[in-house]
Amino acid sequence: MVGPMIVLDRRLSAPPDAPASLRLRLSAQQREGLRGHRRSACGQDLLLQLPRGEALEPGEWLSSSDDGAVVVQVEAAPEPLLRGRSADSLQLLQAAYHLGNRHVALELRPGELRLLEDPVLEELLHHRGLTVDHLEAPFLPEPGAYAGKGGHAH
Repeated sequence: MVGPMIVLDRRLSAPPDAPASLRLRLSAQQREGLRGHRRSACGQDLLLQLPRGEALEPGEWLSSSDDGAVVVQVEAAPEPLLRGRSADSLQLLQAAYHLGNRHVALELRPGELRLLEDPVLEELLHHRGLTVDHLEAPFLPEPGAYAGKGGHAH
């Protein structure tokens, strides 16, 4: 533990004047949890006690309402991903359709689909004719159909 636990209970609407004191690297799934113990990139104990709402987004700023002295910036942690690619947009659409039927979180990019590593889904992508490779990168899945704001919220 680096110092006493810092309680983060406030989202900042704009970047602070000073640079972030700490960085909080979270996976896509961890960014959905607004409460609980976390650890900053440097090992500082943090406790999230944020009001219910949208998932955290990379680049978002958090602080404590007590004094606001510590400012934490949320980052997307690299995760093991599959990248399915095709020059044929119909193949990509069909693969996205089949993955959507399985409620798989997807990151959509021009000419490619990204999803968390899974051997069964990797086989599905191969079967649909996509070229598949593995990478370690931040995962920014599309928001759900009824998400409250744009970007990559959940």
